[in-house]
Amino acid sequence: MKWLLFSDLDGTLLNHDDYSYEDARPVLERIRREGIPLVIASSKTRVEVEEIQEEIGLRMPFIVENGGGIYFPRGCRGTPYLPGSEREPYFAVRLGMPYEEIREFVARAQQRIPLRGFGDMTVEEVARLTDLPLERARLAKTREFSEPFLLEDGEWLPELTARADEIGLSITRGGRFFHLVRHGQDKGRAVRFVKTVFRRQWNEPILTVGLGDSLNDIPLLMAVDYPVLIPSPGGKELQIEVPRLILATVPGSLGWRKSVEGILGWTGEREGEIPGGGRDAENRDKMGDDKDKGENS
Repeated sequence: MKWLLFSDLDGTLLNHDDYSYEDARPVLERIRREGIPLVIASSKTRVEVEEIQEEIGLRMPFIVENGGGIYFPRGCRGTPYLPGSEREPYFAVRLGMPYEEIREFVARAQQRIPLRGFGDMTVEEVARLTDLPLERARLAKTREFSEPFLLEDGEWLPELTARADEIGLSITRGGRFFHLVRHGQDKGRAVRFVKTVFRRQWNEPILTVGLGDSLNDIPLLMAVDYPVLIPSPGGKELQIEVPRLILATVPGSLGWRKSVEGILGWTGEREGEIPGGGRDAENRDKMGDDKDKGENS
């Protein structure tokens, strides 16, 4: 039995306000020593995730822009050969709509609907709205498969959703922004793809853990054996229905660390609460075995 971890970044592995991961560092170092893969699944761009992975010391596949793309570093464990997907230094799987096409839709919609996407904003505006340093805000604007945006008035959302649907786009909601993405594009689809790649390489059952904090993380949480919801710093509980959901008791990187430690058995008890009593570890492991046996593609 092998473990495979998936994690959102903002508000999950990274604190919501200061983007720090210091509280999670002990677990990050241990999973690296023990060879447990951690796959980032974020709404961030490829260049943003690259920078964060380098800072943390990760060299693993990663999922960007809410499942719009999956990047497998060449030469690292879990990297398949995908003909026609070469993009140095990665094998790339593109699941999202090209950014240029999304921006064409935004320009048409703006003739009637008051929305502003990252493509309309200066680096300084993005930095102010995200609390990112200017350099990281610049990286956040290098989109490939999605467009984060703000609506001046939420009453326009139904009309915008209908217009987007006509050209194959959906709207998801993250911690700070709405996001325009291709129909069927979400973190869950990308997570399932990565799971299949690892399962074929390992040729043994896998137990998966997924951690997230916002609505666009629901597909990720639905795709794993141990779904963990990290609370917001303000204490407002996100009302979602995910089977076997584990609720972390503290936000940010500290909640991330405690949850992973508990699930992997590195502490005396599992961090978080399992509504309805949850399942004991033996039953969860059996469930993981059965689930793995049923997913072969």
